[in-house]
Amino acid sequence: MSFQAYLDNIEKKTGKKPEDLKQLASQKGLLKPGTKAGEIVAWLKEDFDLGHGHAMSIYKLFKDDGLI
Repeated sequence: MSFQAYLDNIEKKTGKKPEDLKQLASQKGLLKPGTKAGEIVAWLKEDFDLGHGHAMSIYKLFKDDGLI
């Protein structure tokens, strides 16, 4: 599965685009240097019922964007 396919499936499941998830993560105080993957993954699993792979793709997106 391509990275974009992961993002598309996340949007279908949650109704949230990556920008929406960035805003929510920021509101939760998760977008700061040193945030560990486990923190992001736990939040996405708990609040959005995402699987590990999909949650990790959001972590990668945040990391690639320099947000964490």
